[in-house]
Amino acid sequence: MADPETPATSQGPVTISSSSAERAPIIYFDGASCFGHHNGAIQIELAANLLMPVGAAVRVDVVQTAHLRCSVAAALALREALDKALAMYRQGQQQQPTAEEIPMVKN
Repeated sequence: MADPETPATSQGPVTISSSSAERAPIIYFDGASCFGHHNGAIQIELAANLLMPVGAAVRVDVVQTAHLRCSVAAALALREALDKALAMYRQGQQQQPTAEEIPMVKN
């Protein structure tokens, strides 16, 4: 039996069914409001901020956008994917021109 603490890195190519692509939700979140585990399942609650006008002011409401549940192996695979995506982002940021080179655009 495979170790659930070790992500499977050599699973080979994965084919995602084209019939599921249009139905998969896009989940936006500003942060993880809480997390834990229960019966071997990792639990993470994702939340987003809503700006609500209150007279001349603005109130920030936090709403749950998703209840993420997965195995330990899936959580490790997700963490690996996030680490790689963040590394790609950082690499792109290093290649950006400096602020002086970006032309100013006025509306």
